[in-house]
Amino acid sequence: MPKIEEQNSGADFLKSLGFPTLDVHETSTHFDFTTPGRRVLLIGPMGAGKTEKAAGIWRDAAVALKKSDAVSALTSTGIADRRRVFFIRYAADSVRFQDYPDDALPYRSGYIRCGSNIAKISDSFGLEQVIKDNPDVGTYIIDEASFFDERIAYVARNYSIERGCMFVFPTLMLNFRKEFFNSTARLILDMATDVIPLTAYCEHRDCLSPAFYTYRYYSVDGRECPALYFDPLIIIGGDRQKNSALAPDYAARCDRHHYLPGKEYTFFTLKPLGEEAGKGNPEGLVRELSLLKENPQASLLCKSLKKSYEKDPDRDIYMNAMLPSHLAEKAAAYLFCEQNMIGESLLVKLSYDLGLDTSYLEKTLVENRHPVSFSQGYLL
Repeated sequence: MPKIEEQNSGADFLKSLGFPTLDVHETSTHFDFTTPGRRVLLIGPMGAGKTEKAAGIWRDAAVALKKSDAVSALTSTGIADRRRVFFIRYAADSVRFQDYPDDALPYRSGYIRCGSNIAKISDSFGLEQVIKDNPDVGTYIIDEASFFDERIAYVARNYSIERGCMFVFPTLMLNFRKEFFNSTARLILDMATDVIPLTAYCEHRDCLSPAFYTYRYYSVDGRECPALYFDPLIIIGGDRQKNSALAPDYAARCDRHHYLPGKEYTFFTLKPLGEEAGKGNPEGLVRELSLLKENPQASLLCKSLKKSYEKDPDRDIYMNAMLPSHLAEKAAAYLFCEQNMIGESLLVKLSYDLGLDTSYLEKTLVENRHPVSFSQGYLL
């Protein structure tokens, strides 16, 4: 099982010096490069400081590298020295880094330069190549590892065991639905040796509670519009302010202020419609997608939200979920790439018959690892 870091040796130290009884919090320590084979998770919502913590590891490594050869014996397995750190970025997530140098490890309050020890990769095979090209590197920081294929968890585990390499994963464990981000996140947690949880303040204007969750919302005419449960799981480059009905914003939120409308609709209505469509009876799904596109207020989704939140004090916020664009496209993409309830040919046919935005669908499906080309029309 992964180890949750919560040791507090600082209390015993201060007691030995004669300090009075008081609340002593966990000591902030420099990073340990001596233990081989660690697989360290830095988890928390967006804005919790995961990447900044990773930058701290980089800075600690720079200090440790100035030590004598005697220290090298403690931090190395073979030629791989864990004080030598390499930063890995997800190749498709380039939008977040446009304002930084190509070799930057950026975080919200700044960045550090990584020089040649940084690479953009698309999958776990790319990670293997980076490791083979840099045999003297002992620590790999893999940003947003949940975006990668599941195999990356086993690549990290095997190299940590065989070469004593350390892997650090500043990544989201939970998605905006408050569920495990995906199977990659689940596997990374399974093989982790250490977990360092981070939190942030809830970013709701009236709250100072700790935030454990990442909240996705859209800003439409100045109104906060929570993302519906069936919103696309992955939206690349979505962590900067957009003020858009199409591109979301994110915030760290506590459970009280994390709004997630449409979950009941997804399981009670959308999935059954998708199941019937997959069996050859698409009429109900066609009718609902058409309403979501042309007249959302008449859709089963709108009726479900009104029923679910009729007496909720935050009813208006929940109902704002109807305001963002591309509701039909999101529903169709969810049924296709997350639930496998409708096939590619049916997805393409629905898109053309209903006049859905195929450019948006192509982008969304590529980001969620289910690419579909709509350029050739459809054959049924």
